[in-house]
Formats: sequence, structure tokens, C-alpha cells
Amino acid sequence: MSSSDPDFSDLAAINRMVHEPARLAILAVLAGCESCDFQFLLNMTQLSKGNLSAQTIKLSETGYIEIEKGFNGRMPSTRYRITPAGRQALAQYSQHLKLILNRF
Repeated sequence: MSSSDPDFSDLAAINRMVHEPARLAILAVLAGCESCDFQFLLNMTQLSKGNLSAQTIKLSETGYIEIEKGFNGRMPSTRYRITPAGRQALAQYSQHLKLILNRF
């Protein structure tokens, strides 16, 4: 590798929980609103119901989002909100990616 070749060794340090496209889409949507329901998140991300459910569970387990289940009358309702840790992880991911891409 010559000195003019870009160094991508720090790409391995990228936050893979955020980097996965479905989870990145979920975090991006949630960063733009106070909270939202399952249907809104489904429409905005264009994920399948199963994938959205699986990815939100992973994000919840890492503390990046909160999931609130309840009822709206007799209908089950699920709401999502990004946590401060999730907002910080998304901001750090964005900064990290910008540093890597600005090398070109």
C-alpha cells in the first residue's frame, strides 16, 4: 500500500448495530420524531413486519430505542422512541462515516 492509498482500517470499528441498513433506517426515522407507532415506522422504513419487529427488538436490547406496548381502546398499540444512547450512537456513527468518506 502506498502513502497515497486511503487507510480504511478504522472501518472495522464502525458500530455494526447502527450500520445494518434496517436498523439505520429505524434510528433515522425515530431521530426525526418524538415517538411513532408500528404502522408509521413500517411505512417509513418499507421493511416487512417481521423484519421491523426483529430489528426493533435488537435495538431495544442495546438500549438504543424504547418500545411501549399498550392498547388504543381494544386495539393493541406499539410505540417506539429513540433513547439518548440511541441518539448518541447515531451521531457517532454519522461522524465516523463522514471521517472515512472525507478521505476521498
